Parts: sequence; C-alpha cells; structure tokens
Amino acid sequence: MKFSIPTNPVILLLIVFLLNACGNQTSPTDISVSPTPTPTVSPTENVEENKTESHGGQGGQVIEMGDYHLELLSIKEAGGFHLDFYLQKGVDHSPITNAIVTGKVQLPDGTQQDINFKYSDQDKHYTALLSTQVPGDYKLAILSDINGEKVNGRFSFSF
Repeated sequence: MKFSIPTNPVILLLIVFLLNACGNQTSPTDISVSPTPTPTVSPTENVEENKTESHGGQGGQVIEMGDYHLELLSIKEAGGFHLDFYLQKGVDHSPITNAIVTGKVQLPDGTQQDINFKYSDQDKHYTALLSTQVPGDYKLAILSDINGEKVNGRFSFSF
C-alpha cells in the first residue's frame, strides 16, 4: 500500500487540526477549576475590612489605613438610617475632631446622594442621617479631609 501526502494546503490544515484535536483530549479528572478571584484593592487604600478590636472597635465595618482607623456603623431607625463614622488615629485610636467628612452614597436604585457628617463632641465620632427607607444594598464612599490630607474609605450596607 502506497501512502501519498496531499498537496492542497486546505486539506493539510484540516489534517493537522484533526490530529491536534485528537491528541489534546482530556478526561474529566484532568480539568482544573480556578478559584473565584478575590477583589482587588487599590494600593493606596490598605484595607482590612470587618476587623474589630478592643481598642476603638465599635463593631462596625473597619478600614485600617496607615495610622488611621475608619469605622462605620449603620443603624436603621424611623425616617431613615443613622450613620456613625469613627475617624481615629494611632494605636490608641484617638478621635480626630477637626476633619471635614462628607459621603457619597449609592442607593439600591442606582441614584446617588451626598451626605454631610457632623462631629459630636459628646459621642467622639461623626454622625449623619440618610433619610430613605428603600430596602436593598447601599454603597458609601466617605471622603475625609484632615488638615489637607485626604483619608477616604468605601463601605457597604444592606437593609
């Protein structure tokens, strides 16, 4: 029996493709599943979320940024949500009293709203009221200006 090689380039490519396909078969045990990718964090944020500590931890969502401790508690109450924002510095988590703190919240329907936080000397943290009763997921960016230094954090909460 004599075997001849076809000279038509299309037929040659088809033969190479079929041989390659036959040689690369895998069994179900050869298939690997990649783990779900973890969210990435901007290098400037140095975020450790949901971390509470006995010194300064209030049980809210926490972001540690260098010397700064940012913590948000969201509490549903009549007429909306009460937001407590702790802006603290150092290992002893001493309160920062002179910052300008604002927020941009994305409501569950996608609309955005600006929030101004006020410092409470009595409670030693910043507070704001978000007057909405819409159930769902909220995303909140808190923008803090501490004597010209920007310290920002991103939080989320659901109701």
